[in-house]
Amino acid sequence: MATTTIFGVPHHYQFTTEGTDAPFVFIHGWLLSHSYWQPVMHQLVGCYPCLAYDLRGFGESRYHLDRYEPGLPPKAEAIGASDSPYGLAAYARDLAALLKQLNLGPVWLVGHSLGGSIALWTAYCYPELVQGVICLNSGGGIYIERDFQQFRRAGQQIVRWRSPWLGRVPVLPLLLTRMMVAKPLPYHWGWQRCRDMLCAHPAAALGSLLESTTEAEVHLLPRIVSSLTQPVYFITGRQDQVMGPTFVYHLAGYLAATESGSKTVFELDNCGHMAMIEQPQAVVDVLKTMVLGPNLQG
Repeated sequence: MATTTIFGVPHHYQFTTEGTDAPFVFIHGWLLSHSYWQPVMHQLVGCYPCLAYDLRGFGESRYHLDRYEPGLPPKAEAIGASDSPYGLAAYARDLAALLKQLNLGPVWLVGHSLGGSIALWTAYCYPELVQGVICLNSGGGIYIERDFQQFRRAGQQIVRWRSPWLGRVPVLPLLLTRMMVAKPLPYHWGWQRCRDMLCAHPAAALGSLLESTTEAEVHLLPRIVSSLTQPVYFITGRQDQVMGPTFVYHLAGYLAATESGSKTVFELDNCGHMAMIEQPQAVVDVLKTMVLGPNLQG
């Protein structure tokens, strides 16, 4: 892992440079880290450059948050985005700075769950850096007050009830191998999810949860999607109970008209909310199909 400082905060990233095509840049979801992209990246090494990093406050990028230099992209300010340092636009600003430091772009952004929303915001605010967006287990644009209130309360409880001793309880990783997935994951992924959940900085964990689920932010997402000029695709798990296909198709419906016969949403069977570790080969196959162009899509 390498480290670079972005707006005062050290960010950890992994970058493989082999390949001559546009790089894939992978963005993880809430309470996760770059680690979940390893099965996908392993299959792409040698063919495509790949970058995965830890969002500010998550994984190994959780230190010195008091040194963060706040700010928003001008396009985000103009559209009325949240000015919180843990809002989607602020994380898009971080990503753009990382790409510029590494002299990357245009790139393909691949975002999981919360990371998908960050990818869309980055494409909107910094179109010159983004060749296309692929949202994995990520959709939305529909605000159902009761459901969002329950989701926010559950997330707040997870963050507030965390304690280091939980990491020494063997049953917790076992439970995490079964949460949000269609079939139980290998045990080491339970440990990884436990570690990332406990290590996330409280301010970032709570802030990113609350700022990305306000009614205003949820309703901004379709506006962002409808204005994008880059290709945008979605991958959804048919058994995803967190961001089901209905919500994915809803957001995809705001895309500008696509070439006749091209697909924008790809469904994976026997797959829940963690497609990159549940069905890594299927995800890689779809990524390659998207990048090779609409003429190869069935």
